[in-house]
Amino acid sequence: AHTCWVMYGIVYTRPCPAAAAAGAAGGCVWPYLARRPKLQLSVYTTTRSSIGAESNIDLVLNVEDFDIESKFERTVNVSVPKKTRNNGTLYAYIFLHHAGILPWHDGKQVHIVSPLTTYMVPKPEEINLLTGESATQQIEAEKQTNALDEPVSHWRSRLTLNVMVEDFVFDGSSLPADVHRYMKMVQLGKTVHYLPILFIDQLSNRVKDLMVINRSTTELPLTVSYDKISLGKLRFWIHMQDAVYSLQQFGFSEKDADEVKGIFVDTNLYFLALTFFVAAFHLLFDFLAFKNDISFWKKKRSMIGMSTKAVLWRCFSTVVIFLFLLDEQTSLLVLIPAGIGAVIELWKVKKALKMTIKWQGLRPKFQFGTYNDSEKKTEEYDAQAMKYLSYLLYPLCIGGAGYSLLNVKYKSWYSWLINSFVNGVYAFGFLFMLPQLFVNYKMKSVAHLPWKAFTYKAFNTFIDDIFAFIITMPTSHRLACFRDDVVFLVYLYQRWLYPVDKSRVNEYGECYEEKTKKKAHRE
Repeated sequence: AHTCWVMYGIVYTRPCPAAAAAGAAGGCVWPYLARRPKLQLSVYTTTRSSIGAESNIDLVLNVEDFDIESKFERTVNVSVPKKTRNNGTLYAYIFLHHAGILPWHDGKQVHIVSPLTTYMVPKPEEINLLTGESATQQIEAEKQTNALDEPVSHWRSRLTLNVMVEDFVFDGSSLPADVHRYMKMVQLGKTVHYLPILFIDQLSNRVKDLMVINRSTTELPLTVSYDKISLGKLRFWIHMQDAVYSLQQFGFSEKDADEVKGIFVDTNLYFLALTFFVAAFHLLFDFLAFKNDISFWKKKRSMIGMSTKAVLWRCFSTVVIFLFLLDEQTSLLVLIPAGIGAVIELWKVKKALKMTIKWQGLRPKFQFGTYNDSEKKTEEYDAQAMKYLSYLLYPLCIGGAGYSLLNVKYKSWYSWLINSFVNGVYAFGFLFMLPQLFVNYKMKSVAHLPWKAFTYKAFNTFIDDIFAFIITMPTSHRLACFRDDVVFLVYLYQRWLYPVDKSRVNEYGECYEEKTKKKAHRE
């Protein structure tokens, strides 16, 4: 409710109350566009961050008889100065002024400045690891950029402009702070008018549209697009841009901020609202799943009915997926939960193997506990299931790794190794979930599983299906979200097939029916 109230305050602006009652009353700020002036749009480029005259600037786009209601998109070629090619900055000056008058001679012009370049570490070129194809181009690229880990100038190939077209009368005593910084006031007679509000949509500047500026480049394309915007959307967009800027100030990289931009730009507004609502539940279920999973394994003293190999595989796959997402420079929205999950899985392996670590000086010594007869029986079922799976799994993984080495380009041997592991995890990983299903089948019981944690994880799995279409992530990781749905449905079927016997002593030594009888006897 609080979030809805804040959002309402952003998109709704209170009009001047005296405007309707007294006409051109004092205290109101009137729109200059209501006079329907003839306007012209001019876009200039320069290497200077501020200009005072028409010298040292280049006109790249001139739209005469500019219609603020008409949407357009034009692509122009921009000359790249030598200073910009040497990691300098090139600025775009966008003027909205009266038709037939130069911008610097028009007292009622409005303008806005936007850099057309940004600094970012270039993506390493991928090569064929066996043939070395494209290695020459990579060496030349390294010479031009000196080092691949140093940021270089990139060209922003899109410039998206908006003009607020509503004839809205503001209350001069309570101007919204977000819009106020984009407003320019003029006194016309006894009334105050605000000139057209010109806005640059920075959220449309995506990393995928950036182009590396080479020293040999003399011209680059620039797509200038224009569309009108309402006051409510303008205020919302200003707040979103400020939020993205704040993320960068807190240490988020350009790519991380770009993932957040994509959520707002590439997603339908109603679908975006649904996403925010669902994300709140995702955070809650994440916390409850981690909490119940840790609580379950912390109290667990026996591995009866639990597949040790499934625990080991889950740990291995989680760590590999984390390293893969790290290598792919995936969004922190995906990377951080994967890292937390990997740490928890490592701790669960320590519990499953009954491992204790004793330090002898700086050298650790690992000791493993022993299994009782019931646990050994579970291990026999586990080993039997893995034996059957190995006949199918290992040839597929080795064949897939060999095929990718011959036909796919990678940044390094490490990248190929991680990609081969993760492709095996994603494509055939669900097979490693089958030993636990096999153990359940042999024991005709599912009472030994952490069902509370499973339930919360299941809710998050279905929520992840929604996020798979919104947040940028590798395709294989997206498909894995839907794979988990199938496995959980099989677990649910086994839950129905093998109901929990309340009279059976579980792995904690508890018997629910005995507790009830004792309580009735005491009373």
